[in-house]
Amino acid sequence: MRYFIEFSYSGKNYFGFQIQPNEITVQEVLEKAMSTILREDIKITGAGRTDTGVHAKKIFAHFETANAIEVNLPYHLNSFLPPDISIKTVFAVKENFHARFDATFRTYEYHISLEKNPFTQDSSWQIWKRDLDVDRMNEACEILFEYEDFTSFSKLHTGNKTNNCKIYKAFWEQNGTELKFTISADRFLRNMVRAIVGTMVEIGNGKMEPDSMHQIIQDKNRNSAGTSAPPQGLFLVDVGYDF
Repeated sequence: MRYFIEFSYSGKNYFGFQIQPNEITVQEVLEKAMSTILREDIKITGAGRTDTGVHAKKIFAHFETANAIEVNLPYHLNSFLPPDISIKTVFAVKENFHARFDATFRTYEYHISLEKNPFTQDSSWQIWKRDLDVDRMNEACEILFEYEDFTSFSKLHTGNKTNNCKIYKAFWEQNGTELKFTISADRFLRNMVRAIVGTMVEIGNGKMEPDSMHQIIQDKNRNSAGTSAPPQGLFLVDVGYDF
């Protein structure tokens, strides 16, 4: 039987989601917990591969098991897992349903604090500058909808067959000294959201004009865009499926 897990995690203590040698990752910790409780070797496939320090408020993964799944499995897993990983639900799906390839959209949020805040240092990019122009940044957001090839915002040498993405929404909101960027698309490239955020911060502080987003995207060159925003402000907040 194939099952889906809905879970969340703080990425502060992990070198990303995907297993890698000699580093602790969310996938490794989750697989060890599930293998222990289900008493078989469990391998999971996640909906995405968040980088070191990036968080997930809502993410899915699938796994297969020959054992019967108990209703209280999430409770047992949460008792076994560290406090920074939480399981919400486990449910059966069709045998060929895939957590990564069957996702119809993904939504990310990026958080910026315009003041030094000790309580959000692990969950936001702290920019001690209060004059980021959100209107200019939202003007740049509108330009994203005109394009599909986002090579300029992709990490180099990823081996992607295509750098095309369909962006469904992208906008900034401000609440006092807190800024939040929301972006949703059918897929994202490695480092794409952080590269877009870093570029828009340069637009917001006047180093670039909003219209420069056209040339940046058309260049299809990572060097044309701004520096990537740091990882701790980035959250995967939703993944959509046609269950």
